Amino acid sequence: MFLRWPVVLLALALAGCVTATPYQPRNDRGHGYSEQKIESNRYRITFAGNSATPREIVENYLLYRAAEVTLSQGYDYFVLASRQTDADTRYQQTMSAYPGFGYGYYYWYPAFSVGVSSTQTQTEYAAQADVVMFKGAKNDQDTRAFNAADVRLNLQPQVRRADASAP
Repeated sequence: MFLRWPVVLLALALAGCVTATPYQPRNDRGHGYSEQKIESNRYRITFAGNSATPREIVENYLLYRAAEVTLSQGYDYFVLASRQTDADTRYQQTMSAYPGFGYGYYYWYPAFSVGVSSTQTQTEYAAQADVVMFKGAKNDQDTRAFNAADVRLNLQPQVRRADASAP
């Protein structure tokens, strides 16, 4: 009976050690970025984070990836033709039947008990955008248009890569 509490506390402590999804290609758990070429200048780009990755980071990594793809394809700016962010929320409930009181089959086995319960909320965000890329100067009146070099420059300090030695 006394061994269960340290195990429960250890499990809760380890659950708090989850780190945010780094900027990386999509891994086997579905976290990270991916892109799909749709036309010569159009891509569908996604970024999915784990439960420790805030919505703002997921959306910033999506924009950062759009800037990287735009520049790697020889374009100067991109327009978000469509964009959405989805939240997948799960609830995990844990219960413990200890400590207990009363008598059951044996004098040390409780017939009933007062349990301890907790519920943990886990939300994972995934962002997706259809990106159309162009050469030249962007139209400053178009609020969906982004200068790829500026986006990369401004978001790069916030990007945490899987390999910490990479810039």
